[in-house]
Amino acid sequence: MWKKSELRAAPAPLEGPVVGTITGGTIIWFVLFLGQLPFYPLFARAGHAWWVWTCLAGGGLGCLGIWYVRKRDAAIKRAAEAAAESAPDAA
Repeated sequence: MWKKSELRAAPAPLEGPVVGTITGGTIIWFVLFLGQLPFYPLFARAGHAWWVWTCLAGGGLGCLGIWYVRKRDAAIKRAAEAAAESAPDAA
């Protein structure tokens, strides 16, 4: 077990191109869905039809993710602007 002296504070979260990352992942899910769709009868006979529907679910959940991260990004920018406006001028 760790000693209490070995515990450290959690680092700050990394901020990056979150909207682009989620959008790219969503596009990949939809491309995989469309790529597997012509082979659906083959997958169904082999008992792997869930592969196709998993890709569709990933694309659908990715759309929700895009909506969420865009709202989150806008809220972070609004908060930063509000903090900058309410901060006293240093000049």
